[in-house]
Amino acid sequence: MNSDLSGSSVVVTGGGSGIGRAAALQFAGLGAKVVVADVNGDAAKAVAEEITAGGGTAVVVAGDLTDSAVVDEVVATAVQEFGGLDVLVCNAGIMDSMSAAADVTDEEWERVIGVNLTAPFRLTRAALPHMIAKGKGSIVYTASEAGLRGSAAGLAYTTSKTALIGLTRSVAITYRDSGIRANAIAPGGTRTGIYFTPDPAGHGPQVLGRYMGNIGRLAEADEQANAIVFLASDAASNISGVVLPVDNGWSAV
Repeated sequence: MNSDLSGSSVVVTGGGSGIGRAAALQFAGLGAKVVVADVNGDAAKAVAEEITAGGGTAVVVAGDLTDSAVVDEVVATAVQEFGGLDVLVCNAGIMDSMSAAADVTDEEWERVIGVNLTAPFRLTRAALPHMIAKGKGSIVYTASEAGLRGSAAGLAYTTSKTALIGLTRSVAITYRDSGIRANAIAPGGTRTGIYFTPDPAGHGPQVLGRYMGNIGRLAEADEQANAIVFLASDAASNISGVVLPVDNGWSAV
């Protein structure tokens, strides 16, 4: 299988920690040049420095992806610094507070949808012209087990990840003839820096807690990154429109 990514231009959002960090390091280890994008500039810088210390190439874009100017900067940086954009990994995401529909505030809804869905859409829209011009490109989204079932998170997060799967499939089919592939991973429980503070007395946490016993072993960030890098690489050259659960069989329960 050809997973050599030497010279490829890769963007990883949420690249400062967790799954994004693991993916950025793996891409760099396979010869890719990486834009590490994260709202936490210090964390992104630390990952970029780790890559360059190992002989790789990385640059940083720090900013909130709900700002369309930051989205444009991320894509423009890849094009200007590395001569194009071959792989876009839309990984940045935030959790909700497990709130049920009657309890979700406008603020929580808009923030979760903005980071988890609108930002990947805008990144995709900005990246596509560059990929179309090359006649080739790969986009990988970090969806979630919550996109496959209604019992893994609150309403806002579940909705954002379910919609992200729809985005994946739509891009895969509408740009197939342009040589562009789009896939997603659906992580189950994973050891990352993402956190949330549900109200244990809230309706959502009380109900959802009944269904969380099947989560199984928590994955390490590298296990999720393995799947991202595979889907992005030519080893997956005939795979597009796929949502790959990386969840220790949780989706099979």
